[in-house]
Amino acid sequence: MQAADSARADEGAALLAAARMVRERAHAPYSRFRVGAALRDERGAIHAGCNVENAAYPVGTCAEAGAIAAMVAAGGRRIAEILVCGDGAGLVTPCGACRQRIREFARPDTPIHAATPEGIAKSFTLAELLPDSFGPETLGE
Repeated sequence: MQAADSARADEGAALLAAARMVRERAHAPYSRFRVGAALRDERGAIHAGCNVENAAYPVGTCAEAGAIAAMVAAGGRRIAEILVCGDGAGLVTPCGACRQRIREFARPDTPIHAATPEGIAKSFTLAELLPDSFGPETLGE
């Protein structure tokens, strides 16, 4: 294995470990569908979040939103890579709203990994999950 491949594998393992840990802490009494997300920011710091449901369903928070909020609170401003970990019959990828949340802080080539607790199932770029997207530069930012 090349040094760069080994470093990427180590980074992926660190994201998976963080997402798995917070997934266990998810507050999902209604759906019983626990999700954890972990991202690496532009400085290499890892931030994690889990889904938090609410009896008033629209008020819940996705894991990705929690991880992004943790990044921003810690001073991070760009997502270098993000991993979403959950169990399901199919891949657990970010919902539409979270794809847009990720878009606010990521570039089109940013890797987004869909994982189970056992490992990464599939990787995408943001552009693959949210093509021709609306972002900050659309508003002149």
